[in-house]
Amino acid sequence: MKGAAILFSEMTPPAGDEAAFNAWYDGHHTPSHVNGVPGFLSARRYRKPEGPNYLAVYELASVRALETPEYKSRKFTPDPPTKAMLGRVSGFTRYIAEETGTYRRADASEAALDAPIIHPAFFTVPAAHERDFDDWYTLDLIPTVLRCKDWLMVRTFRIVQHDPEPFTHMALHYLADLSAMDSPERAAAVASKLRARLAAASWFRVHATLYVRRPKMFVKGAA
Repeated sequence: MKGAAILFSEMTPPAGDEAAFNAWYDGHHTPSHVNGVPGFLSARRYRKPEGPNYLAVYELASVRALETPEYKSRKFTPDPPTKAMLGRVSGFTRYIAEETGTYRRADASEAALDAPIIHPAFFTVPAAHERDFDDWYTLDLIPTVLRCKDWLMVRTFRIVQHDPEPFTHMALHYLADLSAMDSPERAAAVASKLRARLAAASWFRVHATLYVRRPKMFVKGAA
């Protein structure tokens, strides 16, 4: 189910038409991509707890899946239901990213990919500071948060295409429960000296949010 790259896409449904939006997304849009496009392996959809903002994370064998005729046809000449719905949504984002690392708790299985909560975090990192950023994230932040029993997995990515924000790095945190965000382990990660040193730089900004898993995971070939 997990690939070497992802397509990360957010949308807000038309006001008062959330049910129709989900019927289109679950019944048509996502299955069409997962089952109809070579290199699309699976997808999971999420909703923000506080409002009707949605996220879809598509797992790709590689970013080359987005160069196939099947994908380009769906993107540039959408069918009538898709064209009609996309003309009405808002809050659109689209980030293509290649995975650079996967880190799981020792007691977490590969099922962590289907965790109830996903916590995306985005950064724009100047090339000259990539080494310091990567060392902080992989050697300091990730080991600290993974000491929390409900912090199941972290995946790190380099963003290769962005819309709309020029983010360069992304991390997806997979949580068993929202309470992980209030854990002592997360507090320790936020308070670390290495993070404080990076946070003093003018470029350092964190764009992060939370999403709750929707009922169905879409897997290629599954009923």
